[in-house]
Amino acid sequence: MKISKIILYEEPTVPEIQLKKIKKFITDTFPIEIELRKNFFQFSNEKIFEKIASIRIFNLKKQFKKHVPTIDDIQIEKENKDMSEKESMILYDGFELQNIVTELIPINESTDDILHIVFTNKLTCTFDEGDFRYHARALIGSNPAIISTTGIIEAPAKPKQYYLDLMTSFSKESIEEVKEKFKGKFLEYHDSRLHEIVEGYLLQSIMYYETGESFCDNKECRLFNAHWQKDLFYTQIENKKFCKKHLETIKKFRN
Repeated sequence: MKISKIILYEEPTVPEIQLKKIKKFITDTFPIEIELRKNFFQFSNEKIFEKIASIRIFNLKKQFKKHVPTIDDIQIEKENKDMSEKESMILYDGFELQNIVTELIPINESTDDILHIVFTNKLTCTFDEGDFRYHARALIGSNPAIISTTGIIEAPAKPKQYYLDLMTSFSKESIEEVKEKFKGKFLEYHDSRLHEIVEGYLLQSIMYYETGESFCDNKECRLFNAHWQKDLFYTQIENKKFCKKHLETIKKFRN
């Protein structure tokens, strides 16, 4: 393996992700040194928060364009609130956030054999040239890799009937009834299942950086790119297996 060390940065607003357990999980899978660190942005200054606030997305159908953030925008970045407490979702360009993270990594740690993986509650998105619109992403790969806990919850689609039922719900009470009807069918904020699913995205980020191959098209593999919540539950909780190809790759890394 070209990776000799992985540095994991926690997201303090998501206590469901237990880094000590994740460290054991990775070392049980790969012969890699793991270092755990606090939130990547905990020592950021005003300029960094301003940069982050400037990469927000306001139009899903237009490619990225920086904007000048307000004082309130910058303050929101400083506070980094729990996403479940926010009234509205804020979207960020994932590659621009990755650029900011890259700039902050010390030169002596900006090497090919050290993989930085940053957990964030920010909803990262990328612009798709296929349909000319932004889409929410759980993982922004390469190095540094960014895993969006909000993206894990919001990017994979919920059951089709859930959206159909919401379309006919015109009050807060009826919306809550729909959510209760489908409870357990999709991830929610502070969901106890999040930790297991995060493990899968960690594997994907490591394998992508190590091999250059993005995801797997086999639904029986834990590296499968799930577009639906039901597939996410199957690959990361019910099945938890690798396809033959990726199992062989992992065995090679172990040896």
